[in-house]
Amino acid sequence: MKERPEEIFRKHGGQLRMSEAIKHGITRYMLYSLRDKGVITQVSRGIYRLADLPPISNPDLVTVSLRFPNAVICLVSALAYHDITTQIPHVVFVAVSRNSRMPSIDHPPIQAHRFSIEAYKSGIETHPIDGIPVKVYSPEKTLADCFKFRHKIGMDVVLEALILYKTRKKFNPGTLFRYAKICRVERVMRPYLEATV
Repeated sequence: MKERPEEIFRKHGGQLRMSEAIKHGITRYMLYSLRDKGVITQVSRGIYRLADLPPISNPDLVTVSLRFPNAVICLVSALAYHDITTQIPHVVFVAVSRNSRMPSIDHPPIQAHRFSIEAYKSGIETHPIDGIPVKVYSPEKTLADCFKFRHKIGMDVVLEALILYKTRKKFNPGTLFRYAKICRVERVMRPYLEATV
């Protein structure tokens, strides 16, 4: 006997891309029918989720991660995720490698930045948010990135993040300097780190 579409959704954490659903034997017609009956809801273009699941705790990060699995949450969005900023990001900041296509999406609004291969690959942590793996840079890598993009996000945001990092996280100057080197901002970061040690 064939599995019911709802069971296929449940087996995969309650959320599927249209391409994944089709691969598992759910036709487009079945998807639209389930949506129209209120069994599933459309989270974003091409992403469907069972309607009876609890609300997503961080829908923007989950949606971006499902649509762009290679994008990494960075800058102010990563600061907010790690609770080392008072800023409320109005866009989802993501990093992509230099040679990849820039992600584009209607909702949530995103701001994509191209990183060099080494800067892109360094410091990625994967955090499950509502059962979905979300790639976020570590607090230390995020701080180095923020120093690199200080003219875009504002030095006040960067310095506040450094202070909150010291008070809320385990201060790790060695790791901070390693990422500062990768992001080529060690000369910029050094005086601030030495002042806070």
